[in-house]
Amino acid sequence: MAHTLPEYAGRHPGWPARLGPLAVPGGLVELRPVKLSDGAAWSEIRIRDQQHLIQWEPSTPGGWARRNSPGEWPGRWWLLRSAARRGAALPFAITLDGRLVGQVMIGNVVREPLLSAYVGYWCDARVTNKGVTTAAVALAVDHCFGPVGLHRLEATVRPENGPSLRVLTKLGFREEGLFRRYLDVDGAWRDHLCFAQTVEELPPGGLAARLVAEGRASRA
Repeated sequence: MAHTLPEYAGRHPGWPARLGPLAVPGGLVELRPVKLSDGAAWSEIRIRDQQHLIQWEPSTPGGWARRNSPGEWPGRWWLLRSAARRGAALPFAITLDGRLVGQVMIGNVVREPLLSAYVGYWCDARVTNKGVTTAAVALAVDHCFGPVGLHRLEATVRPENGPSLRVLTKLGFREEGLFRRYLDVDGAWRDHLCFAQTVEELPPGGLAARLVAEGRASRA
């Protein structure tokens, strides 16, 4: 069957966007584009949570403290903004009751014929197990399968990362296989499980609506 280019080909539908809010046990969760002014809060969380985050994220040259210092943020923000303007990414900040607590990154956006991307995320250790990350990823997935017009989303996660595995399984991502020595994380090449979801698997009303129906969140 031939693929036809949608009328938004060459543009970046669904960006910029503000998503939510969803009320969860931790507070009010919303997504918005990352901002240049996020640098101080981003750095404070990342440096404080080094041991929480470093075991799951790609190895970076120069050491954790330097790579996550406030001075690093402007360059990172500029790259994220540029990728968003090209239609290659949707770099969201996660806010909880209005304050920055993490990020959801929709990256490697590919248009026709694949209409695919990956989803990655991290969150402040102080708000784990409070429904924040699950709600944030649900909002992003619904947006990608709605206004953004994607067909497939992938996520890779280390088999040892129980909290991230629970987020993906709660949201209906299915395991597709194991990537051997897939990514250099914390100083070594680590295996990662691949999870995916397509728009046909989205429940009626979307993932956020299902969280509300299950009592995990409420509309604010």
